[in-house]
Amino acid sequence: MIDLLNKRVRLMASSAAMALLLAGTPQAFAATPADTLVQGWAFDDIITLDPAEAFEISTAEVTANTYNKLVGLDLNDTSKVVGELADSWTVSDDGLTYTFKLKPGLTFASGNPITADDVAFSFERAVKLDKSPAFLLTQFGLTGDNVTEKAKAADESTFVLTVDKPYAPSFVLNVLTSTVASVVDKKLVMENAQPVTPSEDYKYDSDFGNAFLKTGYAGSGAFKLREWRANEVVVLERNDSYFGEKAPLARVIYRHMKESAGQRLALENGDIDVARNLEPGDIQAISDKEGLDTTSAPKGTIY
Repeated sequence: MIDLLNKRVRLMASSAAMALLLAGTPQAFAATPADTLVQGWAFDDIITLDPAEAFEISTAEVTANTYNKLVGLDLNDTSKVVGELADSWTVSDDGLTYTFKLKPGLTFASGNPITADDVAFSFERAVKLDKSPAFLLTQFGLTGDNVTEKAKAADESTFVLTVDKPYAPSFVLNVLTSTVASVVDKKLVMENAQPVTPSEDYKYDSDFGNAFLKTGYAGSGAFKLREWRANEVVVLERNDSYFGEKAPLARVIYRHMKESAGQRLALENGDIDVARNLEPGDIQAISDKEGLDTTSAPKGTIY
């Protein structure tokens, strides 16, 4: 069973092996501005940042902060599904049709408006690209041949999803909190789409922006992706046009640090503010150091 919580990990969510510098400590921000957070983290599992392709826990944290979905989980009570882009939703009496009304006045980080057509396009490209996480959507009967009819915009602010048979609505909604259901900026993505030659395995003549979104960005989340260099760094910047509560940090920098000992040394030297992968011995070593503190939070897990 795949624990779908691995799709909603947020910036400060990690295991008990997270060591956090207290913001009030002078050493904590000696190397970086007060509006910047630097984290040491092993994220060598990131191979793409396209939400239609990514299926790794580290990537899920980045996309959770840079993209929005129709719905998400309430981080204070993960048994509850709450609206992100969706203002409300209904399920038909026969359990086959889910109708989502979008919040008014939403925009992507690019400035382009978010419409139901963007939602429909995001479902279409995920299904047609058929990358690793596509099964989360195709299990509801969506295929490359029928997705434009089964996941479509009824009007500018209404998205309609039709599934192949009745499912528990809680199951469908929980699946839609997954990274693969992230809504991308159709206009920006298609401006950067590359033509491809159809083949027996892939019958479409466009990559639907897959090459662009591997390292690019077309979202609406609290942060924008500024840069990702594999096994080196991820840089996020605050999205000032975000429709929700604005992030208090101007930027968040993830530094790839594989070893616990290296993270501990960087933490003690003030080179990073948060160490994400400390082993028990290193946690114990810093537990009584002035200016350092530890905290624990839920972490995505696969069983």
